[in-house]
Amino acid sequence: MTTHDIVDDSTHTDQLPDTSRPYVLQRDEGVHLHFLGTLATHKLTAGERSSMTAVEFDQPRGFGPPLHCHDDEDELIVVLDGEISFRSGDTEAIGRAGSVVHLPHGIPHTFQVISDTARMLTITSSAGSTPRFDRFVGALGEPTDRAVIPEPGEIDPHEVASVGATFGIETLGPPPAPLD
Repeated sequence: MTTHDIVDDSTHTDQLPDTSRPYVLQRDEGVHLHFLGTLATHKLTAGERSSMTAVEFDQPRGFGPPLHCHDDEDELIVVLDGEISFRSGDTEAIGRAGSVVHLPHGIPHTFQVISDTARMLTITSSAGSTPRFDRFVGALGEPTDRAVIPEPGEIDPHEVASVGATFGIETLGPPPAPLD
């Protein structure tokens, strides 16, 4: 997908339940996307009555996004399985299953999966506007019926940065160095 293909309100999430009503999605339920070498599963998308998003990620060892900063979205990450090294501002920590990580907007951050795989739930919220992280994932993701981590492939860092900027995410540096 190229940046000219981005449709701001299209994230493949029209299959999710109506956010004006309570609902429960089980572990493997939601809208699955292959996103930058990970499996992303949309659980909650921001809408007229929802001020947050929720995307679950299954990620392989070594995966980590480039150092980046969200203009107006705070992230809350719940590590469900595995171990992930987080860096945000001057703070560095290892998150293990059950850990909760708060990444405030405006502070550069990144992370890296240090176990064989890791699964985490990323919840975003914004005080000033509708959160857009789910739309960023949708713009770069490819829909899939297979709820598995995809085979590694090429990632175009310029496209990621360009699409991220469209959704209020500024790329500030490269991804973490590969693990030994």
